[in-house]
Amino acid sequence: MLAGWLFADLLLVLALVSMADRPDPKANERPEPEPSKTETTESPTPTAPRAVDRHPREFEVAGRKKGDLVKQIAKDTRKWSGREAALVLTFGGSSNGTVYAHRVNELLGKARPEMFTEKTATDDYHALGKRAETAVVRVYFYTAPGG
Repeated sequence: MLAGWLFADLLLVLALVSMADRPDPKANERPEPEPSKTETTESPTPTAPRAVDRHPREFEVAGRKKGDLVKQIAKDTRKWSGREAALVLTFGGSSNGTVYAHRVNELLGKARPEMFTEKTATDDYHALGKRAETAVVRVYFYTAPGG
């Protein structure tokens, strides 16, 4: 009985080995891809997702009035015009700095709506060594697409 199973297993192995060295009988029936009719010399547009620049840009704001804060943000971010912020970390001064930082973060979109969109992530922190009603704003921008 054991000899029967051994013979069947051996026959199966030999069949698989003999089929492995044969070419595909339908290989010639497959259509070959046609060459591209338009040859372009342009490099393809990068399709990779944008990354976040590891080097943040910083600026400081101070004051209580919303209008003044919006003007300061607009002025201090002018040099980065055309870029989009991915992440903003704002450090408000004193022990109540997170409240001030949150207030500043809410005004970013009013100062530069193209830079600080609804997709921009913000976070509020406090900096105990800074004066009250001051904030350091650290902005992480997206890199160019594919870059």
